[in-house]
Amino acid sequence: MRKVLTVLAGVLLTLVGASAVLAYQRATGGGQAAAATETPRGSGAIVVDWNKQLVKIVNTPGAQPATVHPTRSFAILSAATYDSVVSITHSGSPYLFSINAPSGARADAAAAEAGHDTLVALYPSTKATLDQQLATELAAIPDGNAKRQGVEVGHLSAAFMLAARADDGSSVTPPVFPAGTQPGEWRPAPPALAPAVFTQWPAVTPFVLDSAAQFRPQAPPAVNSAPYAKAVNEVKSLGQNTSTTRTADQTVTARFWPGPIWTTWNEIAEKSALAHHTDLVRTARLFALLNLSLADTTIAFYDAKYQYHVWRPITAIREAGNSNPAVTGDPSWTPLLATAPDPSYPGAHSAISGAGAAVLASFYGDRDKITVTSDVLPGVTRSFDSYSAAAGEAGLSRIYGGVHTRIDHEAGIKLGRDVAGFVLDEAGSSSFGRETG
Repeated sequence: MRKVLTVLAGVLLTLVGASAVLAYQRATGGGQAAAATETPRGSGAIVVDWNKQLVKIVNTPGAQPATVHPTRSFAILSAATYDSVVSITHSGSPYLFSINAPSGARADAAAAEAGHDTLVALYPSTKATLDQQLATELAAIPDGNAKRQGVEVGHLSAAFMLAARADDGSSVTPPVFPAGTQPGEWRPAPPALAPAVFTQWPAVTPFVLDSAAQFRPQAPPAVNSAPYAKAVNEVKSLGQNTSTTRTADQTVTARFWPGPIWTTWNEIAEKSALAHHTDLVRTARLFALLNLSLADTTIAFYDAKYQYHVWRPITAIREAGNSNPAVTGDPSWTPLLATAPDPSYPGAHSAISGAGAAVLASFYGDRDKITVTSDVLPGVTRSFDSYSAAAGEAGLSRIYGGVHTRIDHEAGIKLGRDVAGFVLDEAGSSSFGRETG
């Protein structure tokens, strides 16, 4: 069960001449459900536009703090936007809190203001650009009390969501993670030999999960086992930079997916929401569920990575030695792609993709035709007949790139699906995100 947040509970505010009560609560607690007239739902484009703005920010070199994972920002933005919208529409229970908004307040104005204020707080250097986007969006909404009330709801939603996450452990200085010395233990990978990153992330407070270890995968096969040897030999063959067994399409696949995978799944969601003409409430709900799932999946996979501290394929192959007689060491073996500076198990691409596909399938059905654009191969796209197919390829691409084994991939996919399933179940059991008529 998600921890009850007590900070700012019971604060009484004035909202354009009406009472606005911030009531922090579990999703099971429901919101301050007033019988107010529901505002027009309108298009979900405003939600998508602010999400696109965050994608642009985190893809800008130097914009994202190096020790703060971007999934945290996506979750805060999406949750604040969702809570601002349902506080007005009463179309579902909030994620964390509800504001008693005046009847008739504009939910689209609330969404725009929540998006703006959240991103300005998280990325103050981008304020001028964000101010311009907000001004453009608000200019399209007729002036009047409804607009002003919506703006205030959005402002408060952003402020309270940011306050709720202020002490979540994300700003802690990452502790040094010691390099292993025994077969199977992680150590910095050549050639960069970079130290482990996001070592503090297992201790970050989850957004929905009870704990980071709630769905921790079981321990991977021992280095002297047959399953381990099979997985390492597969990546040794397919993932080498000079591999002759990797097909041309597998090489393209490997080079297509290395970008920030949480960004890719947000971009997939943006296209799906627009293609399905999803309304404001449903779009806000989609991105809240997606990004809460991705944020908690990230916390969960770092928990597992630093619990098991499994070495990467490049280390496993170069230092195979006598650890497993079925694996022949190759001191010069080099992967097609650069190896990330963290332990191998479970795979992050697989975990994020498993979660992203599960949430999107819950909205649009798995059998949805989608086209994915690469963030690292300009102009290159790949098409899929289902979200699960895209997730599977994203995970397998890391084997073709030489940076993960199939063991990492399978554990990651399951972890992501488990986390997303829990988020969706929590939402459903409390009416979070449900239509109420």
